[in-house]
Amino acid sequence: MSDHRTHVVETNSHLQKRGQGHHDHDDHHGDIAYHASFKGYLVGFLLSVVLTAIPFWLVMAKVLPSSGATAAVILGFAAVQIVVHMVYFLHMNAKVEGGWSMLALIFTAGVVFIMLSGSIWVMYHLNTNMMPMHDMRTAP
Repeated sequence: MSDHRTHVVETNSHLQKRGQGHHDHDDHHGDIAYHASFKGYLVGFLLSVVLTAIPFWLVMAKVLPSSGATAAVILGFAAVQIVVHMVYFLHMNAKVEGGWSMLALIFTAGVVFIMLSGSIWVMYHLNTNMMPMHDMRTAP
């Protein structure tokens, strides 16, 4: 019974410390937390608007002569916008959660790259491997 009372007293003292202005942020010992601010969200939003408006203008005004160049520039802007969203809205960096969120992102990017490149490789070679040969003769 004394163990239960000790736990209750420790819990009450912990709650009293929280009420006195000591915030422990869910007891993350040693974790560096990212604290979002209005300024950070505003910068992220403005960058997102600019990174959307420029490709839109490139397409609507037909600034670049070839569609391939336009597509390459749009893909570049899309990659930059992905990074902006991850930094300003998802708050991902190498220090948050001891670097585990960044490691999970790198692993996910690797898996997505392997899946996409493997799928493209298989679809590209399906035509060669699955179509009947042109010089086959019909059986008598």
